[in-house]
Amino acid sequence: MSDNVKEISSENFNQEVLESDLPVLVDFWAEWCGPCKQLAPTVEDVANEMIGSIKVCKMDVDSNQDIAVQFGVRSIPTLLIFKNGEVASTQIGAISKQQLEEFIATEV
Repeated sequence: MSDNVKEISSENFNQEVLESDLPVLVDFWAEWCGPCKQLAPTVEDVANEMIGSIKVCKMDVDSNQDIAVQFGVRSIPTLLIFKNGEVASTQIGAISKQQLEEFIATEV
């Protein structure tokens, strides 16, 4: 995983996401999820290209079910953009790099 993508958990979710000064893209995924694995390199590319404009995090839904339930994640991959501690935008399913960049551009 890229140094610009932070693996987060229930323990540090508030600090890393809800209290962040930057908008945060959270990729909810699981090890067994094929589309999640397909999306991972795209998320890493965008994280490397957008340093300073958005923070990028990944959260394993199997290990952090409480957070997934709290934010209504029912399908994976699910991408949520948080701004000022609130969900600003949601994208469900694997998407292309261009689609991901457009999704982020609406909120950054």
